[in-house]
Amino acid sequence: MPLRDVDSYNKRLTMLTTEKSSLMEYWRDLADTHLAHRGKFLNGTSSKKGHKRNTKQPNNTSRLAARTLASGMMAGITSPARPWFRLATSDPILTEIEEVRLWLNDCEVIMREVFSSSNLYNSLHMLYSELGVFGTASMGVYEDFENVIWCKPYTIGSYSLATNGRNEVDTQYREYQYTVAQTVDEFGLDNCSTRIKEMWKKGNTEALINIVHIIEPNTDRDNISPLAKHKRFRSVYYEKSTSRQESKQFLRESGFDEFPILAPRWDVSGEDVYASDCPGMTAIGDAKSLQLAERRGAQAVDKVVTPPMQAPSSLRNKLSQSSLVSGAITFVEDTSAGGVKSMYDFRPDINAMEARIDKYENRIQRTFYEDLFLMLANSDRRQITAREISERHEEKLLMLGPVLERLHNELLDPLIDITFAILQRKGILPVPPEVIRDTNLKVEYVSVLAQAQRMVAVTAIERTAAFAGELSAIWPEARHKFNAQQAVDEFSSAMGVSPRIINSDDDVEEIEAVEAQAAMEAQQAEQMAQTVDVASQASQMPTDQETVLTDVMKAAGLQ
Repeated sequence: MPLRDVDSYNKRLTMLTTEKSSLMEYWRDLADTHLAHRGKFLNGTSSKKGHKRNTKQPNNTSRLAARTLASGMMAGITSPARPWFRLATSDPILTEIEEVRLWLNDCEVIMREVFSSSNLYNSLHMLYSELGVFGTASMGVYEDFENVIWCKPYTIGSYSLATNGRNEVDTQYREYQYTVAQTVDEFGLDNCSTRIKEMWKKGNTEALINIVHIIEPNTDRDNISPLAKHKRFRSVYYEKSTSRQESKQFLRESGFDEFPILAPRWDVSGEDVYASDCPGMTAIGDAKSLQLAERRGAQAVDKVVTPPMQAPSSLRNKLSQSSLVSGAITFVEDTSAGGVKSMYDFRPDINAMEARIDKYENRIQRTFYEDLFLMLANSDRRQITAREISERHEEKLLMLGPVLERLHNELLDPLIDITFAILQRKGILPVPPEVIRDTNLKVEYVSVLAQAQRMVAVTAIERTAAFAGELSAIWPEARHKFNAQQAVDEFSSAMGVSPRIINSDDDVEEIEAVEAQAAMEAQQAEQMAQTVDVASQASQMPTDQETVLTDVMKAAGLQ
């Protein structure tokens, strides 16, 4: 049944909130353990800004590891400093056409400029950090007048998700707070409830308003209607109030052609909506043990430096005259009791405690793939090749393989689809060639991690080429089995080389034809030169002697 009124929305909001309620305490625990200042766990509308949340982290190893993971994923998957995606057609033959290749490259350049000019990369860094710690992250990508797109990352606990029959996230209910002034500025005073209007007139502009934003499939859409609220996905804002009379009015009704929410998940079990595993979940045991060991180690050191003391009762009234300063002398009458001394002989093994702490720290760092993302910084060598990186860390890259595939499907593919659609609607993209008007496009990822995983294919091409070359030295006919031009195309594609560097098959045919024509002309010129040279030498030879040449000349009637 279509959801059209506030009561229906509130009913589904309650069900979605109940579904995630079992995870809220777990997410809070993850936040307290790894990312102290992330997450909203009071129905997503906590107004306590700046309250202390990092008192449970005396050791910041897990927090630094989470930051390294986010930065490593940023640089390895969606680096703003280098191309990380390419557009291609579903038909590889069409991609070989130069006109098509250049049009795809122009579209890539425009999209990269849009990504750089917007706040995408800042938002992705926050998304990666929450993805690594909580396993689930969310970010909205909205059309923007100035920058084409504008991204808004959401923190865990402030939203509820739902999936369709294919286990794809297609619904988000989000609760947040605006002041009265922000609400009026965003939605207009006429669209606000009577309560907000009264607070606005009285000058109570900083009072907080609980707002619900819903994005979900529009089950009762009107395909003919041009109105935004009749698009594929409905978008509804309304005030969440305890009073029934104040909760009937929508602040805004609109819609989207594409689902604007990107909700990647690290790993999902079955039909679960939220992630079931991630580095933060895996490392929470070691992280808690590390914090406990850090506290116990500090307590042990403290007892060694300032141990509890004992003294004879005869010094009860004289301790105020004693001194614990190094080098000071305190005179006592009763020396049989030994004076002031430690309550017990406590000699903790500090080295063993530090070794145990190092063990926890190393496990946490490995869980967050810190050794993978910092391998260049931690390497003793100043020069290291991409092949060595792939070979030395192939196992770790294989472990990241499923995560990368899920990120491609749930984060990067929708991001590129949304951006491409917005650019197309705005008329910013160049007109596509006629040959691909009805052809679907696909995305190929050429980031550092994607290339490292594809290094296996590159290595196979290199080994095949080397083998064919060695074999051709003995059996020359073996060289005909190796298609060198196709090998260059596939090698450059795997390495993410710009299509402007590699010539198309048509260009290669033209170049070969020109070279063949030039070679033929050169051969003809050489033959002509040899003929002229022979004739010149023949003209200088004496003809009075009987030679084979004179016989020929006589036979030809030239003598």
